[in-house]
Parts: sequence; C-alpha cells; structure tokens
Amino acid sequence: MSRHDFGNEGNMRVDRRTFIKGCTMAAAALGLSETMVPKLVAAATSAQRPPVVWLHFQECTGCTESLLRASHPDIGRLILDIISLDYHETVMAAAGHQAEQVLQETISKYDGKFICVVEGGIPTKDGGIYCKIGGRTAVDILAEVAPKAAAVIAIGTCASFGGIQAAKPNPTGAVGVRDLVKNTPIINIPGCPPNPISFLGTVLHYLTFKRLPRTDQLGRPLFAYGREIHDQCERRA
Repeated sequence: MSRHDFGNEGNMRVDRRTFIKGCTMAAAALGLSETMVPKLVAAATSAQRPPVVWLHFQECTGCTESLLRASHPDIGRLILDIISLDYHETVMAAAGHQAEQVLQETISKYDGKFICVVEGGIPTKDGGIYCKIGGRTAVDILAEVAPKAAAVIAIGTCASFGGIQAAKPNPTGAVGVRDLVKNTPIINIPGCPPNPISFLGTVLHYLTFKRLPRTDQLGRPLFAYGREIHDQCERRA
C-alpha cells in the first residue's frame, strides 16, 4: 500500500487524522506556524525515508521505551512511518551476526545519507572494554558509524552527557557522544527519558529543512530546551 494512501484505516499504521495531529504537535513544538504543517507532512510522507541506525551503548533502553510507548499521537508507530529504522538492536528481527551484517550494509549503502541515533554513554577507560557489542567496543563502533552519518542525534542524558554512568568516580570513563565525535553534526536530546516530541520534532525539522535545529551551548534544540517551565509563571516578580 502506498504511504500516501489513507483511504483504508484498517490497513494503516496511522490514520490520517492522527498523522496530521502528530505533525501539528511537532510544528507547535518547533515554534513553527500552522502554514508549515503541510511542509512537515510532505517531508514525513516522502517516498525517500531517511535510513536510521540506532546504536545502544551504556543505557537502560528507557529512551527507546519512552518513544515506543508514547501516545496521543502514538509516536512510536508514527516514527516507523517517517523514517526507515534499518538497525535497532531492541526492535529488529535479526540478531547476532545477521544484525551486525545489517549494520555494515546500511552504513556502506547509505554512506553520508543516514541518521545515526545514539542511546547510552560510551565507556572509554581500559580501552573501552566495559561495553562491547559483537566483540567490538562502543568506542570503535561509534568511530566507524558516526563519520559516515549525515547527522547524529544523542538521545537521552547518557548519550548527551554520559549520564549516571559518568557520575563520580566514573569507573568506566563514560562520556557523551560530543566528547568523541567532532566532524559530524550532533544534537543532544537529554532527559531520563526525554520527551518523545523533542525527538520527533528534531527528525521532522531535519527532514523538512535538511539541517538540524538551532541549539544552545549544550547542543540541545532551542525549540525544546530554550525556555524553562517557570519562565512564564505569573508568580515570578
């Protein structure tokens, strides 16, 4: 069925009403006017969905759980219709050598075109031995994947700043993505877990404008982290 075919709701992942509502919420989160909603919809329904490689390192999978369990709209389902989630250890069917083969094929085929999402901190002490996947350290995997990505999204506090693993005395030498990746555009979406709308808004902004949103000094998107919840409090003098 075409991704643009919203005629039979029984066969769709997301009905048109829910889909438009999700794009409208994302536009509001991004601080865009209602006139931008059609552009977000067009970007989200493009036949050329951006490939996404989602890496898991030192984390609890809470960021993934938050995204997949989101509702009103069901962002977990919505994301599956916006991006091509080619590699994600938690939800992909393949495992072991087959999964690692998918990773290699994806970063090779879409060199410079895929989005890399990193969940979890990266341990650097003792050669990075405290986190290994397929016999390779997180440091080595990130060093191979990140330079080939069009952009990197560090989702959650662990990937953004090291998280609880980096707390003193930081026995594994955990760090955030920006401490290791220097030549690829990076955006941090911290939180434990972060708001799924912040992730969705970042992805839709990238799809629409072909660049990551503006960020603050900590690399966080201004549309989500530019103001504190108390800034508009009527009790502030």
